[in-house]
Amino acid sequence: MNERLLLVPLVFLGSLLIGCSSSRVVTPTLVLPVPMQVSYESELGIARLGQMLSSPGLTPEQRAELFFQRGVIFDRVGLRAMARLDFNRALREKPDFADAYNLNGVYLTQNQEFAEAYESFDSALELAPDYVYANLNRGIALYYGGRPRLAAQDLKVFLDAEPNDPYRLLLWYLALERLDPKLALMTLQQFQQSHGNDEWVWDIVNVYLGTKSEEQLLNRIADESTDNRQLAERLCEAYFYLGKRAQQKGEIDKAEVYFKLSLATNIYDFVEHRYSLLELDLIAQENELTQP
Repeated sequence: MNERLLLVPLVFLGSLLIGCSSSRVVTPTLVLPVPMQVSYESELGIARLGQMLSSPGLTPEQRAELFFQRGVIFDRVGLRAMARLDFNRALREKPDFADAYNLNGVYLTQNQEFAEAYESFDSALELAPDYVYANLNRGIALYYGGRPRLAAQDLKVFLDAEPNDPYRLLLWYLALERLDPKLALMTLQQFQQSHGNDEWVWDIVNVYLGTKSEEQLLNRIADESTDNRQLAERLCEAYFYLGKRAQQKGEIDKAEVYFKLSLATNIYDFVEHRYSLLELDLIAQENELTQP
């Protein structure tokens, strides 16, 4: 048996995750990685940066950079509160730190503090107008803040920087789909025809276009991943987009399972992991509103 993965009938898994009934079949099999654990290198990096921050004679700019680097590691290992604290410390030391504004805005988005998130991304772009990752993250904030037209504009800027990147295409598509589903699907197909290749990620696009099945996508990931980290990273991404597709089709229970599976990889610093958690929060909020 391949130790890198486990194939599990989703009916059984769904019953564990959401108490799903036998009629809620998602796909015949799922691919599960061993959830990623905090690495020795990350723990050591946090300790070393803490020691460096205790050094006398540091300039504010040096302290800002050290706080930022430690925040990035905290973020990578899922210590969100510690990461956000360090990003804010970096900004106090260096108020013109575009990278810190960008990542602080990501955390504000995850907390559904959208107005503050927009301000943070605006600050990053004022300091660095060509900082397309701030466009990415502001676009995501606008998407979750219920402003899909502005979200699509920002995400198109991000896509235009690398139009052959399927991840960028998928994020733009999700915003565009909120505005015009038929146009979004047609545009997705056009980009696939112009830029698609045999890279595995394009199979996510093909699932959206209906030319590949979810099972084919997951089996390919299982077959081609070279180690557990790569498997976990690819599944983190794939399960998020499968969750969004299920959500679009009104299959909320199925979407919830997929978002939980993306979270279960523990790839904390991936966009897909961050927003799987937000998606689940939003589903829970919607369920509370609809309960009698």
